[in-house]
Amino acid sequence: MLFALSSIFVFVFGAVLGSFFNVCIYRLPREESVIWPPSHCPACQKSIAWYDNIPLISVLALGGKCRQCGGRISPRYFLIEFITALSYLWIWFYFGLTIQAGVAILLFSLLLIATAVDFEHQIIPDEISLGGLGAGLLLSAFIPSLHGETIWWRSFIDSLIGACIGGGIIYITGVIGSFIFRKEAMGGGDVKLLAMIGAFLGWQRAILVYLLAPILALPLGLFLKFVKKVGIFPFGPFLSLAGWISFLWGNQMIAWYLDGMRF
Repeated sequence: MLFALSSIFVFVFGAVLGSFFNVCIYRLPREESVIWPPSHCPACQKSIAWYDNIPLISVLALGGKCRQCGGRISPRYFLIEFITALSYLWIWFYFGLTIQAGVAILLFSLLLIATAVDFEHQIIPDEISLGGLGAGLLLSAFIPSLHGETIWWRSFIDSLIGACIGGGIIYITGVIGSFIFRKEAMGGGDVKLLAMIGAFLGWQRAILVYLLAPILALPLGLFLKFVKKVGIFPFGPFLSLAGWISFLWGNQMIAWYLDGMRF
């Protein structure tokens, strides 16, 4: 019974935070405050009553439309709330009540917001990437086990090197790509995003993210280029996905690769 109640609480907590993430996703690219004014309809600008702002439930009850003006509510609002709630519940199942669960929730939240904003606006807010970079460095100093260490300064150094290597390799890739293709190949937001991921993961898993992200992006890239005739698409979401995979299973993937190299 206690586990069931705890799971319900985690799901609801995730949905509530997902609602706030929607505010961040909408306002950060527009350089608006995420605190004030209160939630309002983007179409008519009227404030949203509390009973129309209940995560997951209100969007369904309203049929995906604003009560005041009938303007359409983007499905993204429900999707972000549901993904956050479900992912927090999965993190709870996977990590349990541990400090790693708290770090996982923070990293997942940052990556989710970065992904949604990049898909919609092709930018990654500095509040997410640079703020996350600072959080990753601080957490690495206070929680050395994040990098498999027991001494705080070793963990911090690993985090710092991870940030430098993560941001550095993708910056160099962008410079080389811009020289070859005569146009911007990698945005500055991607550089800062991988630096943030490197701060959480360390240098080895940062390199893994760098290698894994293009593989994850390849199917969509081929579809957009040859079917939709679109030459540019956001890379941040694939860095985020690769970062999340590497956070969860990166050490095992690296160990598996190194074991295979011995044969």
